[in-house]
Amino acid sequence: MIGPQIQGVYETHLPVADLTRSVAFYCDVLGLTLASQMPERGIAFFWIGPKQTGMLGLWHSGTGPLRMTLHCAFRLPKAALLSACADLTRAGVQPLGFDGLPATEPVVIGWMPALSVYFKDPDGHSLELIHVLDAPPDPGFGVKPWSAWCKRP
Repeated sequence: MIGPQIQGVYETHLPVADLTRSVAFYCDVLGLTLASQMPERGIAFFWIGPKQTGMLGLWHSGTGPLRMTLHCAFRLPKAALLSACADLTRAGVQPLGFDGLPATEPVVIGWMPALSVYFKDPDGHSLELIHVLDAPPDPGFGVKPWSAWCKRP
């Protein structure tokens, strides 16, 4: 069985309506490093961390009525996650909570536990910034703001 040897997701691919706009978003807003772009094929690849760690592929898909949106999450250090709402807002991107409503602070997903901030890319894909906390899981906590996690007994 291969499963127990898997260490993480290496690559994720997203369909995008406007490759140029999406390349700018992933470079300028998220700060990813463009690894390769093949405009003739409508493809762009980004390194996520060192090239041995992960890759994101963007594929031009057009704007048909049945466009699919997807979700992917990017690991961040705790300090970066705690400032993510302000950083996204400065970049003109609306941070969202787990419920999809505007957020001003990360949420904590108690069963993991993990800090998390959600937002949308220009194509409406659900993106998440996540940091797994060094704390015991608390499934009863549910999903609540970081400030509520910090006030727990």
